[in-house]
Amino acid sequence: MNEIESFKAVEIGRLAIEMEDAGHDVIHMEYGQPTAPLPPSVKQIVKQAIDKPVPGYWESTELRRSLAMDYKLRYGADVSPEQIFLTCGASPALVLALSAGFKPGARIAMARPGYVAYRNTVRGLGYKAVEIACGIDSRYQISLDKLKQINPLPDGLIVASPANPTGTIIPPKDMRAIADYCKQYDIRIISDEIYHRLSFGMETLSMSALSKRAFIVNSFSKYFCLPGWRIGWLVVPDDMIDAVNARLTNYFLTAPSLSQMAALEAMNNENYYNGFLDIYAQNRKLMFSGLEALGFKNIAPPDGAFYAYADMTAFGDNSLEFCKQLLRDTGVATTPGIDFDPVEGHKFVRFSYPQSTDQVETALGRLKAWLKTRA
Repeated sequence: MNEIESFKAVEIGRLAIEMEDAGHDVIHMEYGQPTAPLPPSVKQIVKQAIDKPVPGYWESTELRRSLAMDYKLRYGADVSPEQIFLTCGASPALVLALSAGFKPGARIAMARPGYVAYRNTVRGLGYKAVEIACGIDSRYQISLDKLKQINPLPDGLIVASPANPTGTIIPPKDMRAIADYCKQYDIRIISDEIYHRLSFGMETLSMSALSKRAFIVNSFSKYFCLPGWRIGWLVVPDDMIDAVNARLTNYFLTAPSLSQMAALEAMNNENYYNGFLDIYAQNRKLMFSGLEALGFKNIAPPDGAFYAYADMTAFGDNSLEFCKQLLRDTGVATTPGIDFDPVEGHKFVRFSYPQSTDQVETALGRLKAWLKTRA
């Protein structure tokens, strides 16, 4: 079994909670965690459900049908309810896709920088993580040219668009080229689409519309602002349904019943959630211009999600210590780049900005004052 590393953002988060408990004012930019309140109708559904017998091990047929219909209407993808498996967040969905889709020792390619759980889950399950260096020249995203440079070819490829930690989106024509190449060489794709609907102009094309063999990972945590409810889903290729079902029922059983009810009603509140996109867009502009003005560099303009991934070498080359000291001195919690890139991440910091615009402005002000003391 390959050794996996801890998630440094959690280490920062625990320190932030300790500071809050001690009375400090903390601005949480370490997690990709929206803090918007529940829509009134979702609150009402949950309150009503608590007063009734809550189902035990249960899957909402209606939620699976609603998700399947959404793929048809949003992407033109032919996804059946039987292909959708409800999970306790996106993390189990990734485990299911990997464990069902690949044989022991498989080589799974992914972009570096990329979400920390990709390489660690791949390694933890006994596969080989093939990390592809993706710099500012490619906006930190995977491309067909970079994929072609892998020798030998991988068995699988994880793509994320919008991506974590950068927010960059793979343009539709490039997504199609990647899908065609993977089909030609029998490379199975896992597409992490957890940040879909969170974009600032560029189209987010679902791999479900491009490949019948791809797994699609998604969640209600980001756009629908339900991170603590732990409800996600996996779209499964037809040839993998039995394998995923066997693993789901043995590893995880079912997603929380109340969370499934909340998620179903959340899908009826698109106008409510779209209202937060303007806030994210305003925060995006503030973060991008503010960080550049302070001396951070090599920030790929985030096309989606709510992250800014910034080169901090003007202030040192130890991102973990930088983030810890920033938190201790200012109460601003951020994530060190080593979570996302074990090679170059010591030079980067990720800022998450789904908070109120006032909080983002305050965080930038604290950062500016703190950096002056280090000059």
